Amino acid sequence: MVLKILLIIAVIVIIYFVFFKKKPLKKSDRSDVNEMVECSACGTYTQVDEAILSGNKYYCSNECIGKV
Repeated sequence: MVLKILLIIAVIVIIYFVFFKKKPLKKSDRSDVNEMVECSACGTYTQVDEAILSGNKYYCSNECIGKV
């Protein structure tokens, strides 16, 4: 009888940790989600952290900055 109760409690705890316990996002998980911006010169979409900001406009490369 006691063994059945312990087994049921163990199953409930396992289900809780597998399905309901939320894991905090790691820094690497958040870096996968990145905003895309459009290049002001050619229209190519680039990630914000890779884009070049010049004159309050985003550019995909130094060549596109020279075009404007």
